[in-house]
Amino acid sequence: EVHLVESGGGLVQAGGSLRLSCAASGFTFDTYAIGWFRQAPGKEREGVSCMSSRDGSTYYADSVKGRFTISSDNAKNTVYLQMNNLKPEDTAVYYCAADEYYTGRYCINEYGNWGRGTQVTVSS
Repeated sequence: EVHLVESGGGLVQAGGSLRLSCAASGFTFDTYAIGWFRQAPGKEREGVSCMSSRDGSTYYADSVKGRFTISSDNAKNTVYLQMNNLKPEDTAVYYCAADEYYTGRYCINEYGNWGRGTQVTVSS
């Protein structure tokens, strides 16, 4: 059974940084696409950044390019999202998700496995 657990969320001032972690289990980590999504109040969930060790592909939403970096430690089955220069509009619940069929280029809500999310709040 695929299991994804996010951590690292919190409250930070605008311009600050946070690093989110997603501990994964129950699947062969480097054969799946895995990534980060977020949902702000009143908005649809959107893909933030995804990656796939299988083909080296990555995706970043335009709104986070140059500020966020996705990375993984395959030995620890963990994926990270380093978030720098945070803005109030980054406030959302951040979810980790994984899927065996897609590559990292496809950071879409159709991923089949989801964590419960971690809250990120950026104050102005």
